Amino acid sequence: MRAMRLLPSINVLGHELEPCSHDPKTGFYRDGCCNTGELNAGVHAVCVEITEEFLRFSKSRGNDLSTPRPEFKFPGLKPGDRWCLSAPRYREALDAGKAPRVFLRSTHRAALAYVSLAELAAHSAD
Repeated sequence: MRAMRLLPSINVLGHELEPCSHDPKTGFYRDGCCNTGELNAGVHAVCVEITEEFLRFSKSRGNDLSTPRPEFKFPGLKPGDRWCLSAPRYREALDAGKAPRVFLRSTHRAALAYVSLAELAAHSAD
């Protein structure tokens, strides 16, 4: 069995990545952080605070984030939850004017391949 390779846990500010949420437990690897690596094709690297507006937007794009999916260890999200969002989805929400607030210290630097630090900072919650 091949070991999974993670990218270094560095945030968009160049510092150690801080946890995003343990309740609900987030992250592609369900470690509470927006870590990413070779298995995370969706690059779930952007730590956001979920809003009702964003949940509606995501559902309209075919990704229902409010319905629990226990088979994927997914609790379903509600406004106020913090969650590691896919960087391409964040880009899409940003372009549509529906981007939720971002926690920079908890957002993995891999997100910078999809969205600039200036764009993230403009929506910063920290």
